[in-house]
Amino acid sequence: MSSDINSKTIKVCFIAPKAYPLFNRRVESVFGGAEVDLYYLATELAKDKDFRVSFIVADYGQAVMETIENVTIIKSLDFQKNALTGARHIWRAMKQADADIYLIKTASLGVPLAAYFCKRCERAFIYRTASMLESNGIYLEKHFFLGRLFARSLRQAEIVFTQNHTDRDNLQRTVGVSSVVIPNGHHLPKLTSKKREYILWVGRSEFVKGPDKFIELAGEFPNEKFVMICQRATGDNNYDSLCGQAEEVDNLEFHQRVPFDEIDGYFQRAKLLVNTSDSEGFPNTFIQACKWATAIVSLGVNPDGFLDKYSCGISCDGRFARMREAVKRLLAEDRYLELGRNGRKYVEDHHDIKKIIERYKTIFARFAREP
Repeated sequence: MSSDINSKTIKVCFIAPKAYPLFNRRVESVFGGAEVDLYYLATELAKDKDFRVSFIVADYGQAVMETIENVTIIKSLDFQKNALTGARHIWRAMKQADADIYLIKTASLGVPLAAYFCKRCERAFIYRTASMLESNGIYLEKHFFLGRLFARSLRQAEIVFTQNHTDRDNLQRTVGVSSVVIPNGHHLPKLTSKKREYILWVGRSEFVKGPDKFIELAGEFPNEKFVMICQRATGDNNYDSLCGQAEEVDNLEFHQRVPFDEIDGYFQRAKLLVNTSDSEGFPNTFIQACKWATAIVSLGVNPDGFLDKYSCGISCDGRFARMREAVKRLLAEDRYLELGRNGRKYVEDHHDIKKIIERYKTIFARFAREP
């Protein structure tokens, strides 16, 4: 970023309590796509000397403040303590960050807290949506009080980012908020050829992600190898039962956890990535699959119809029978290979973090200059 665009160092603070395991790989704890998205943005932004980047995370027993990958990591709430204590810790961490801009993603109590902090301290508050449920009205319906605080916070944001055009249109309809579409960004290493060995599923054990449907699908193809990487979701009391179901399927290899640094290797060797979620924003697993030329079969999630538009996968309109037939069709004569190649071209055009971060820099510079 050139000095004529930015007259001073711009201080940006990201807030994602569960993101610390991405910075410190020795910590084995659950995180999701929202945390991955902000981790990539923060670490890429921190490579620019015109930006000073901080990141507020939860208490995992680490130091109060440390620097990792040029990002200042600030410890805040303890998940074991009550919400009021947690709010105080996040507020204190935001003061420590002393940023020009605060960016948070995923609907939670942290959103109105961050919005109020920014209003009181005259800082720029920015929100990025994490799921279609935040924009299509379902979150507002299910959370009467918090949903209204969430909507109010978005209306006072300097800018709201959405992951796809459908979410942008829905957010305007349900909340009355205009937003800017910026896709998730990923690093795109050189594509290397690996033997394709199995059908893959990656995610947390949340009910909305439908992990049981993948186990059922594996049973439909006894001659194919299936691999499932499924972390226990926060508060999931049925996880042991899910693991038991997976053990009963002979052709299914189940992993409770795979280190973040090793996950790409699983995508490289997959014939297909299967997604069984009811709702998503834009799954990071879709981008991971495409960057390793792995075709996608999705039960229902298809942001902006990209699977069809760019011919990198098949969406099954929520029908299990159609998903089963899609898998069968793509396995026949290795048809999945062509869709995988299309996926690689798609991410190169739309999800390269080096291109995407420049859009953020321009927007951040605009808000940092304004009083």
